[in-house]
Amino acid sequence: MSIFKSIEKSIASLDVESIDATRKEILQPLVTYLEDKVKANQEIRLNFICTHNSRRSHLSQVWAQTMANHFSIRNVFCYSGGTEATALFPMVTETLKNAGFKIQKIAEASNPIYSIKYTDNAHPIIGFSKKLEADFNPKSEFAAIMTCSQADGGCPFIAGAEKRIPITFEDPKAFDNTPLQAEKYKERSLQIATEMFYVFSQIQS
Repeated sequence: MSIFKSIEKSIASLDVESIDATRKEILQPLVTYLEDKVKANQEIRLNFICTHNSRRSHLSQVWAQTMANHFSIRNVFCYSGGTEATALFPMVTETLKNAGFKIQKIAEASNPIYSIKYTDNAHPIIGFSKKLEADFNPKSEFAAIMTCSQADGGCPFIAGAEKRIPITFEDPKAFDNTPLQAEKYKERSLQIATEMFYVFSQIQS
């Protein structure tokens, strides 16, 4: 399925050379997990976990799902969750819109629900804040990707996870309500996109 041209343009602008050797070592366990699943012809479930499931975990979920499609890696299902449920932060959806995603709010609430599309024909990613063990998320046979150090330290055990992989990112929340907010959210989104591009580019489908 072809990804929206606006997103392909964003992907084409990514600089994989910006990922240094230390960071590639951090990403390698995820590459290995994906390789093993593809070789075994098994479904791949990735649950990206952060404290509030409001920023980094959603950016990671959306970009990982998109890159799986971009590189034609089949049977990849990406999720996200938190140690607590809050709400998907609006600047995240704005940042993804600016990268070319089509986003629609499908339920108004203190914790709104969004449809996030990267292609016309794939099932949309459903974006909302939820606990990592929520019924919406897988119960077993998944990798838990810890996207923030607080959740990584606070969750010594993730029930049902086959593999726990810490890939932490700095929180753009530090720049909320400052003149740098939009720039810093874009910066974090691009970092996550670049690293997910690198990870999925290593997999032979």
